[in-house]
Order: sequence, then structure tokens, then C-alpha cells
Amino acid sequence: MGLLSILRRLKQSPDHEVHLLLLGLDNAGKTTLLKQLAAEDISHITPTQGFNIKSIQSAGFKLNVWDIGGQRKIRPYWRNYFENTDVLIYVIDSSDRKRFEETSLELAELLEEEKLAAVPLLIFANKQDLMTATPASELAESLNLHTIRDRMWQVQACSALTAEGVQDGMTWVCRNIKFRKK
Repeated sequence: MGLLSILRRLKQSPDHEVHLLLLGLDNAGKTTLLKQLAAEDISHITPTQGFNIKSIQSAGFKLNVWDIGGQRKIRPYWRNYFENTDVLIYVIDSSDRKRFEETSLELAELLEEEKLAAVPLLIFANKQDLMTATPASELAESLNLHTIRDRMWQVQACSALTAEGVQDGMTWVCRNIKFRKK
């Protein structure tokens, strides 16, 4: 069922730890997404002031998901979590067009980070359940994602609230995990 069954199918070696880094601007839906992945209650989500970590153990995998707050004052601390990242998941509020330029600049900075070089990138175009949501393809175009050549990447339309599209994104993550050398 869900993410854990995908991990079981794609299991590469016993006791393999997978480090997922979940980033994006504040109010993008990162924590809701994390709680959805952990099958937790999403009815009371508050802004993340630091970070949230969820670890899921199953079938020889330990999936560690780090959700770091996206407020402007917290973003300089993101770099403290780059090391050992297997996949970067960047969440965008696709209904907040006024912040597309800001989120584009933050993403561009992340992609320049040496410690994240070649790390696969999944962009969740979140909040697709809202009428004002920009389609994932239009978001990819406005962010110039077609210029990314140094890593695998994918834009996935989703709604962290309804879970629609979340499983598709995580399937992509599991197929594109690049395990680092220990």
C-alpha cells in the first residue's frame, strides 16, 4: 500500500537509508505533504519554525524525510541539511503566482549548491485542488526547468490536502534515487 510498497519493490539492499530533503517557500504545503506521506492527521498544521523529521522503516528501508521551514529568515539554514541528500523535493504553492519569481530564485540557488550536485529533483506543484492553481506544465515553463541539465528532474501536479498526485511523485522519487557512496 502506497509509498512503502513501492520501496519494497525497489529495494536495492538491506537497511538502506534514503534521505529526502523537503524544501520550498513558507505556506507551500511541505508539512502537509510530509504528514500525508506518514499517513498522519493533516487537519491541524502550523507553520514550521525549524524542521520536522519523519522516519519510516519498512522492508529494509529507512526513509528519512527532512521538512525544513520556508520562512525567509530560516532559508539560510537550509544548507545545513544538504549533506547526504539522496533526493531533493521542492514544493511550490502553484496557486500563489505572486511568489513564482521568489520561489524560482530560491530553487535556482539550491541547484547551484555543490552538496546538491546531481541530486534528483522532484518539484511538487502543490495546491492543484484550488481553482487558481497554475498547471504543472505552465509552472515548469515559468521556472525555466527545461534548462536543468545536470540532474534528473520531474514536476508533479499534486494536492497535499487530498493526496492526489503525491503517490505519483513518490513513485518517481523511488525510481530516480541515486544512492550515495558510503
